[in-house]
Amino acid sequence: MILLNAKDVRKGFGAREVLKGVSLTLQTGQRLGLVGVNGCGKTTLLKILAGTDHPDGGVLSYGKGLRVGYMEQNAELAGGATVWSILETVFEPVFKMESKLRALESRMAEPQAANDPARLERLAGEYQRLTDAFEDADGYAWRSSISGMLTGLGFEKGQFDQPAEQLSGGERTRLFLAKLLLEKPDVLLLDEPTNHLDLAALTWLEGYLTTGAGSRLAMIVVSHDRYFLDAVCTDIAELMFGETELYYGNYTRFQQQRAERYEIKQRAYDNQQKEIARQEAIIERFRRYNQEWSIRKAKTREKMLERMERLSRPRDERTARFSFRTRRRTGDDVLMARGLTKSFGDRTLFSGIDLHIRAGERVVLIGPNGAGKTTLLEALLGRAGLDAGSVRMGANVDIGYYDQLQSGLDPDKTALDEVWDRFKRMEPTEVRSALALFLFTGDDVLQKVSTLSGGERGRVALTILMLRRDNFLLLDEPTNHLDMDAREVLEQTLEDFEGTILTISHDRYFINRIADRVLELTKDGLVEYLGNYDDYLAKKNSGAPIDESGAAGITRTELAKRRKRGRAEQERARARKERIAALEETVDGLEKRIAALEERLADSALYDDPGAAADLAKEHRALTIRLAECLEEWEKETVEG
Repeated sequence: MILLNAKDVRKGFGAREVLKGVSLTLQTGQRLGLVGVNGCGKTTLLKILAGTDHPDGGVLSYGKGLRVGYMEQNAELAGGATVWSILETVFEPVFKMESKLRALESRMAEPQAANDPARLERLAGEYQRLTDAFEDADGYAWRSSISGMLTGLGFEKGQFDQPAEQLSGGERTRLFLAKLLLEKPDVLLLDEPTNHLDLAALTWLEGYLTTGAGSRLAMIVVSHDRYFLDAVCTDIAELMFGETELYYGNYTRFQQQRAERYEIKQRAYDNQQKEIARQEAIIERFRRYNQEWSIRKAKTREKMLERMERLSRPRDERTARFSFRTRRRTGDDVLMARGLTKSFGDRTLFSGIDLHIRAGERVVLIGPNGAGKTTLLEALLGRAGLDAGSVRMGANVDIGYYDQLQSGLDPDKTALDEVWDRFKRMEPTEVRSALALFLFTGDDVLQKVSTLSGGERGRVALTILMLRRDNFLLLDEPTNHLDMDAREVLEQTLEDFEGTILTISHDRYFINRIADRVLELTKDGLVEYLGNYDDYLAKKNSGAPIDESGAAGITRTELAKRRKRGRAEQERARARKERIAALEETVDGLEKRIAALEERLADSALYDDPGAAADLAKEHRALTIRLAECLEEWEKETVEG
């Protein structure tokens, strides 16, 4: 059943039209992920669907009596009440039913009811109907529902009676989400619901929405958490250039379908352009003959071209293109830390931490919010003082640090000056070229850092990190604020990186692609899991004891071999891709040259010089043979690829 339908929705801000004709439908049980680059209008569309903003045009229709629940980014609840009492308000209808039940019980116990069977039967019927409604509304389980919701979203029991106004911004957002989920609307509109959730809360929320009480809810969700979209969504809608395109399946399936659709559209466009060029060349050749029959044929082909439905060139959003290189190689041992201990007052963040990182490893540090991950990273950098312990770097280690808050950037500098001041020997054009790789072009580079969005500041920081060419990267939540395409590029870049990586991340999709070792920071210290996030999850859920020799059947040696094989495969794939591109360029040149020769050979005046005609015919045969060879090699490379 269709719950919500949007047709040709348009919205602009000043001269900029954000939504240019968006159409989508949400049906019962459908969980639709809405994706697109930052600034494409996803939040604007959700606000319009929620009724908190109005479109400039288009039609919106909703099912009769449909209840829509909307959670915006950084949503907060008003203070003045406790965490528990705010969620209690969801069950006010239940409390009213309970009061009515008590009143009916009293009326049925009155002597008048006992002496009037008809009245007693009427009261009993009303009592039964109200009892059924009470049960359907979780009247007997509302306390456990609230408790389970709060616990699942990461609240400690000691916070249940805490005034909401004392919560942090992230905690208030989680409380808003808890209230929204308990209300159980017919349709959920969620804008970045995974913000401020640690891994445990993310796992709980996915379970609630897919197999738990929320599994029957229809929803549209905007999220940069690709793992979440994979786990939760039944379909994906991509918002691009102000319009939407629907893909069936989760995020991974969407990626595959999008690449396939783009390739099909590009191939169709290229083939049509070649056919148009071929027909135009034939038309031109016929016109040069200047005979009645040739002019007639030229006009026939011109009409055919006029009737042809021209395909538009496939468009794709711009995305960053960059890579990390190193100046030199490190020794086998990159970092050695022993007995690291750090406290703030009476609170001990971590104690007795030992850490050994070897060259080429990709280590991801995870743990709940507030566990001390960033502090540990800063301690390794020497930026945070330790109560005890020692840190030693190996030979030739050059450290590059990515701060998720970008606190090292000067807000009063332009993006150009921020980079140029760190690399004085570079020419301005070189700095501009580096920034262009991260989508800063034209006057974009003259924007002050203070005016940039979080994602833009992150891209400035990544530009600096790229130019430094360090061999040991310490990254604190590097995917925060990046759109999905930029995250994909960053992941590919880090996979190709020849150095060593230690990174903090809550991005499980990122962890799956990058990690060969996961370190979980707990109150008892660091717990090691070899492999990526799925390996960590499998080992954690199995209940098997953790050991240093391996996880999920993987040893350090096997991980190193896998990584080496993976890089070799990537190099072969890259070389094959470059060879295919070179062959396509050669084929294109040969076809153009052959077409030009055919035009000359069709000119009767050429044969006034038999020698020149013979030379051109010989060249034509040679180029035709060369073209066939190139096409055969191209076909072989593409089939093997």
